[in-house]
Amino acid sequence: MVVTRLLTRSPHQERTRALVKTVLYRAFMVVITVAVAWLVTGSTGDAVSIGLATNLLKTGTYYVYERAWDHISWGV
Repeated sequence: MVVTRLLTRSPHQERTRALVKTVLYRAFMVVITVAVAWLVTGSTGDAVSIGLATNLLKTGTYYVYERAWDHISWGV
């Protein structure tokens, strides 16, 4: 019963808000990833490729993760 109660909570934020938060956060992370990749590789092209590829994947996983936590009432 406790597990069912923990997983049935309605979300605190709308999907649009979660999506905007996700996109803005990931844009910030792209800049950081590209900067670090450029420092490591010395190549602007490689750094941009690394930054975009990793962050596209991470954007999707972060959004799903945020939405999942919106349905958990533990700690709220």
